[in-house]
Amino acid sequence: MLLKILILLLIPAISFGHSLHRVFAEVNPTVVVIHIKENKAKGQNSTKNNLSKKNVGSGVVISTDGKIMTASHLVHSADNIQVEFLNGDLIPARVLSSVPHADVALIQLTRIPEKLQVAVLGNSDDVLVGSEVFVIGAPYGYSHTISKGIVSARYKPGDLDTELGMSELIQTDAAINTGNSGGPMFNEQGEVIAIVSHIISHSGGNEGLGFAVTSNMSKKLLLEDKPVWSGLDGIIITKLAAVLNVPQPAGYLVQHVAHNSIAHRLGILGGSIPTAIYDSHFLLGGDIIIEMLGISIENDADTFKRIRKRLSSLNHGDEIVVKILRKGKIMTLSTHLSEKL
Repeated sequence: MLLKILILLLIPAISFGHSLHRVFAEVNPTVVVIHIKENKAKGQNSTKNNLSKKNVGSGVVISTDGKIMTASHLVHSADNIQVEFLNGDLIPARVLSSVPHADVALIQLTRIPEKLQVAVLGNSDDVLVGSEVFVIGAPYGYSHTISKGIVSARYKPGDLDTELGMSELIQTDAAINTGNSGGPMFNEQGEVIAIVSHIISHSGGNEGLGFAVTSNMSKKLLLEDKPVWSGLDGIIITKLAAVLNVPQPAGYLVQHVAHNSIAHRLGILGGSIPTAIYDSHFLLGGDIIIEMLGISIENDADTFKRIRKRLSSLNHGDEIVVKILRKGKIMTLSTHLSEKL
């Protein structure tokens, strides 16, 4: 009798284990390796817990016209993006939309490869704590690597006091390491239920605390809302603002401006002087944004949400105006929203 009970308890695990190779084979061609290039000065800071390694991350194809979901921190300030498929085919891509506060982005292939396979976006609301999941990505550059685990916890916007605290997150113990950025998390049926974002780690490697943005939030921000890509990479400064003679309590110190982005067309300049204060490394010498689209920069997590919402409301040809501090002088820059973002 005891033996029968043990067998029954093991059936679900055995079933998923035996079918995993089949599901993996079906969805693996939808996963891509993303290679990026950023023309940054040495010493520029990067997010501690992001998962890009030597400008390599992951992504997943979500449409037949060549749209790919990935992580914002991987591509947001990229000057050049190359997407590598399972067969080795390498195709350039451009950013369509990027949401740094949620760490999700949408990129577009410049050409469609033959027999392009597309992943199915699942309903992440159906994913329960304890559900088995698997992740495919390029940890440490080893492409199309799979790791399996469970959903350890779920977090609604506002549950966590972190940089991504306003995002809907799934926590997993599946092995996630540097290079997994932007890779898909699948359920047992092979549906994408989250996009890998970051880890919490003292060693720099997997410690069973991996986080991914739910597919439902990713769909809302990237597919339902109007695409926006500023191409700006920077940091909000407060105490440093007074030292740099910023005429308000906070400003946005620009680190890098991606080529062909809105910021690039505005003529905004990135930093070039590597600087370190305590454990923070960043670049000085770039513009400090004090106002964008009439919205003053504040030390407030909602500032860039308001700016993004304002950008999303603009139409082709509308003017974008930014007020900056450059070399001690306040300047106003403007451009018009182009049809292609």
